[in-house]
Amino acid sequence: MSNNERPFDLLNKAVGQKVLVRLKSNMNIRGRMASFDAHMNIVLEEAEELDGGDTKAKLGTILLRGGNIIFISPA
Repeated sequence: MSNNERPFDLLNKAVGQKVLVRLKSNMNIRGRMASFDAHMNIVLEEAEELDGGDTKAKLGTILLRGGNIIFISPA
């Protein structure tokens, strides 16, 4: 991250890309980020819940509330 990049700049780069999201409940979800808003609510498409790196459940298109997200990382 350069000195001029802001967090939302990084989120904009992630739109359309596969990401890994960790929630406060320690749940890990992987999917393609479709969009986000100013509250860091994000929409994931082709989302799946992970258990130890393996797919536990296919979730499809989901909305994750920003207040529940610990981190978002490239998958």
